Amino acid sequence: MGASKRLNDQQWQVIERLLPLPKPLGRPRADDRQTLNAILYVLRTGCRWEDLPRELGSPTTAWRRLKVWEEAGVWEEAGVWEEAGVWEEAGVWF
Repeated sequence: MGASKRLNDQQWQVIERLLPLPKPLGRPRADDRQTLNAILYVLRTGCRWEDLPRELGSPTTAWRRLKVWEEAGVWEEAGVWEEAGVWEEAGVWF
């Protein structure tokens, strides 16, 4: 995935606020920004999770994080923000 398709710093600053904080215990968590870029790659290209380029991290991690964030209501909150025009202001296009 080319750098132009990855979240830029401004986009990340807006989106990062929606994500739940990592649990304080357990093994180190995969980077949220890289994982979100992986999720967006799969959603944009329609590729299978198994075909996710390794540079974007683990396909299993990306799939699991998508589900965890879905259960936490992240995508619903993102929809509310979209209606309010926040994404367009920040240059975020999904």
